[in-house]
Amino acid sequence: MNQRSGLLAGRRALVTGAATGIGQAISEAFAREGARVAVSDISLDGARDLAERLGNGARAYRLDVTDAAETATVFRAAAEWMGGFDLLAANAGISTMNPVVDLTEEEWDSNMAVNAKGVFLSNREAVRHFIAAGEKGVIVNTASLAGKIGAPLLAHYAASKFAVVGFTQSLAREVGEHGIRVNAVCPGYVRTSMQDREVVWEAKLRGMTPEAVRDEYVAATPLGRLEEAEDVAAIAVFLASDLSGILTGEAINASGGVLMD
Repeated sequence: MNQRSGLLAGRRALVTGAATGIGQAISEAFAREGARVAVSDISLDGARDLAERLGNGARAYRLDVTDAAETATVFRAAAEWMGGFDLLAANAGISTMNPVVDLTEEEWDSNMAVNAKGVFLSNREAVRHFIAAGEKGVIVNTASLAGKIGAPLLAHYAASKFAVVGFTQSLAREVGEHGIRVNAVCPGYVRTSMQDREVVWEAKLRGMTPEAVRDEYVAATPLGRLEEAEDVAAIAVFLASDLSGILTGEAINASGGVLMD
């Protein structure tokens, strides 16, 4: 979505993991569609740079989504600044790669903490606010293609993203009576700085070149190209807008056809 159409005019959004990649693209798309945006990231400098680029009074917050107290503080501060909020994009995430036989507890714990616990904590704060304020809020969680189908070298990451999908469905059933919608987007092979790191890791683990890894990604994609972060952001805008008003508990594939179900 490169043109402003006002799909999110008047909305007040908070985005986690906003400084780079998909989170940055979602923040930009939300702002372009008329939302006021609070951007948060574990890198405060990155969040500040993005807020400055967004303009329109965007504000930056440092947020470690694995810290319950910090999450509550940031959400409260953002809500006070915006006069409430009614849209959350819970996007913060990390990845590492290793076969299970070499996987460390630290890798397992860190992936589960950021990718799964971070979604839980941020969704919990959003729902608490929505219910207390009588808001028919919307949540868009970033899951993954790996939240639908397991992947070699990514067992721990896949487990964390399967958790996001299951959590999204469960929460949607709980809060639907309040008019709150909760959905997830499941990106595939997205060209980001995270992917740049991952293709190097995968190439080393499989004894091939990063270029060959990327060629495999493209070959596995029926549309014949890598995704861009903006492709995912467009789906997030749709899920955040009234155009998807009947959707809740969905985990939308945004993979260029890698997975069709």
